[in-house]
Amino acid sequence: MRLRFLGIIPNTPGNESPTIWQDEDSGDLLIQSYKATEEEVRTCQEIGSIPGHGIEVPDHEAVIRLPAVMLQYIPRPDSEDKVNGGSQDA
Repeated sequence: MRLRFLGIIPNTPGNESPTIWQDEDSGDLLIQSYKATEEEVRTCQEIGSIPGHGIEVPDHEAVIRLPAVMLQYIPRPDSEDKVNGGSQDA
């Protein structure tokens, strides 16, 4: 797997560091961030997604909270330079 570091939350404390990487082969994003609280997960389940789709979170998935400031690091399909500022290879 070839990962590229995309960004880390600005001014992050040493032990809490929401971070985003991209798999350069598949384009998938790997995100380290805050676990959603039980209340947040329950609210997501109450809202649901599409008709007929289950609301339980499978053991191999997780609901995470991504701080809005981290959206700047998510690549856009139409951008030539996938990351603005701070990108470096991992």
